[in-house]
Formats: sequence, structure tokens, C-alpha cells
Amino acid sequence: MNTRADRTAASPSRPFGFETEFDDMGGVRPGPVFRPTKRAYLPAEVEALTAQARLEGREAALAEIESMRVMAMSEIAQSVAASTPALAALAQAHREQAAGLALAAARVVAGAALERFPAGPLQEALEALGAEIDAAPRLVVRTRGLDEVGQAQLQAVAVDAGFSGLVSFRDDPGMAPAAFQLEWADGRADFDPAEAASRIEETVVAALAAEAGHAESLAQPDHRRP
Repeated sequence: MNTRADRTAASPSRPFGFETEFDDMGGVRPGPVFRPTKRAYLPAEVEALTAQARLEGREAALAEIESMRVMAMSEIAQSVAASTPALAALAQAHREQAAGLALAAARVVAGAALERFPAGPLQEALEALGAEIDAAPRLVVRTRGLDEVGQAQLQAVAVDAGFSGLVSFRDDPGMAPAAFQLEWADGRADFDPAEAASRIEETVVAALAAEAGHAESLAQPDHRRP
């Protein structure tokens, strides 16, 4: 014969709780059904729980890796954005230095060429202006230190370019070496090595300024020059 104590010992224990609720009329509301914690599992259940835990762990690890990747990409983007102005300034400085070296080398080479062939620019100008001066009755050539041999050579160049008029040479000691001035009835042309070098430098500076994103040139050209 089972006693009440035996039945109590055989039934699962239930911890004391305060889940009993009462309604407005004093009646007891039905509470949640007490379910004891399961402490024994079948092998299949253990395998299923293990697989679920592995899946959840893998998903959590992948999510953490993705979060770290996003953070790393964000930090890289911020670093690149922060270094872009410095890199752009460095590249611009290198371009300006390279342009300065190129201009300096060009001045040396051009100076040596003009010192050896001072009449070279004048000869090129006569050949280029052949179509404009061919109908002019007279051509006045102002330059410095041109001897008779040089005058004869330039007169032959003018004839070959189509000019059949009179070539008049005027020596101007105040002009720079290799500089010249041509005058004819319908026009005029002149050349000064220093001004040509200055124009080239202004063009290079303007190109560098435009490449750097400036709205205006760093050097303002003199528009009064022909």
C-alpha cells in the first residue's frame, strides 16, 4: 500500500514560486504549466543538439568575421581619404619640380644653341612667313651683330621663301642676342629669347595649376604682348 509520503517522493519536485495570479473578483487565474527541466536525452537528441550548437557557433563566427572585415574596410577607406590630400600635394610638388628641372635644362640647351647659331630663329621666321611677305616690296630686318655673310644667307632664305622685294638690314646693338624684328608693309613680327622663355614658363605653370584643380593660373600672362 502506497502512502501519501511515497506518492509525494515519487512525483517530480516543483520549486515554490509566486506565479499565482488573482483576477478582480478574487478568483485564481490559470498560470503557466510547470514543465520540469529535462535532464536526460536520447543519443539522437544529443547529436541534433550538438549539430545545432555547431551551426550556431559557425554562424556567430562568420558574423564576427564579417563585422571585422567591414570595420577593417572602413578604417582603410578612412586612412586613404585622410592621406589623399597629402599624396596629391606630394605628386603636385614632384610635377612642379620636374617641370622646373625641364625648364632649366631647356634654357641651357636653348642658350647654347642660340649662342652657336644666333641667326637660326630669324631664318626659321623667314621660312614660316614666306606666304605673308612674298608680295611686300620691302622687308626691314632689325637684329644685332649680323655680319655680311649672315645677311647674304638670310637674303637667300627670303628669296627661297618667295620674297622678291628689297631686304634692308638694320643693326640694333640694344637688342638681345638672337632677338630680331621684322617689318613689312602689312605686318610685323618679332622674337626675344627672354620673352619666349617667360611665355613657355607661364604656359607650364598654368598647365600645372589647372592639373592641380586651381581655378586661376598662378602666373598672370601679359596680354599686351603680340
